[in-house]
Amino acid sequence: MESFGTRLRRATSERGPVCVGIDPHAALLARWGLPDDVDGLASFGQTVVDALADRVAIFKPQSAFFERFGSQGLAVLESIIRQLRNAGALVLLDAKRGDVGSTMTAYASAYLEPSSPMYVDAITASPFLGVGALGPMFDAARRNGGGVFVLALTSNPEGRAVQHARAADGRTVAQTVIDEISQLNVGAEPLGSFGLVVGATIGETGHDLSRVNGPLLAPGLGAQGATAEDLRAVFGKGLSLVLPSYSRDVLAQGPSVSGLRDAVARVQVECRDALGVGFE
Repeated sequence: MESFGTRLRRATSERGPVCVGIDPHAALLARWGLPDDVDGLASFGQTVVDALADRVAIFKPQSAFFERFGSQGLAVLESIIRQLRNAGALVLLDAKRGDVGSTMTAYASAYLEPSSPMYVDAITASPFLGVGALGPMFDAARRNGGGVFVLALTSNPEGRAVQHARAADGRTVAQTVIDEISQLNVGAEPLGSFGLVVGATIGETGHDLSRVNGPLLAPGLGAQGATAEDLRAVFGKGLSLVLPSYSRDVLAQGPSVSGLRDAVARVQVECRDALGVGFE
C-alpha cells in the first residue's frame, strides 16, 4: 500500500494544499438552520460531502462533535468518512488519542486498521504520555499506509506551560516531540507519513521544524485569527510542508453549496500564494 505521505502529496498537488475541518458544533448547526440532534448532524455532514468531497484534498472531522450524540452520531461519522474516501479525498480524524500499552494498540486498531468501520487515512495523537507510547499507532500506520499527526505547538494558551517547558538537555518539550517525529520520517520520499500539529496563530517560537520531512498541520486559520500570510512567520524553512486547516471560515458559508465551494476556492488561492509551490 502507498504511504500516507505519498498519497497526501498527490492529493494536495491535484486538489490544492488545504485541509477542511468538519466541526458540527451546536452554534454552527443553528446557523445552518438545523436542529441540534442526529438528524441535523446527518444533514450537515451530507451537505459538506455533496459540496466539497470531490474538490478538497483532505478533511478533518472533529470526533467530539459526533461522539456527543452517542452511537447514532458515530454512525453519521462512519458514513461521512466512507463517502469522503469514496470521492477520492483523504480523511484525518481529529481525535487526539494518547495512551499506553494495549489501550494504545486498541486505538490504533480502531482508526488505522482497514477492517475497522472507523478506518481513516490519518489521526491526530497526543504525545504527552511520551512519544514512545504512541508506538502501536505508528506501527499500524506503517503497516497500512496511514498517517499520524502528533501535537507539538498548539495555539491554546494553556499549552505553553507544558510545550515550552525545558527538558534536562535544554530543549523544550515541544522540540523533543518535533525531533522524535523527525526521526520517524528520515529518508521518506516524497514526504514522511508522520506529521505534527502546529497552530497557525502562535507566531515565531524559535523551534526548529526544518528536519521534520512530514506534514505540518496548521489549524487556526480564518475565524480563529490567523491568515495564510502568518504561516511564513510560524513555519519559516518548513513552509513547504505546511497543510493549512480551515473550519469555521469555510463552514460558515453553508448550507449554500455554492457558498461552501466559493469559500474553499478562496482559501485555496490564499494558501497557494502564501506557500509558493506548496506541496507540489
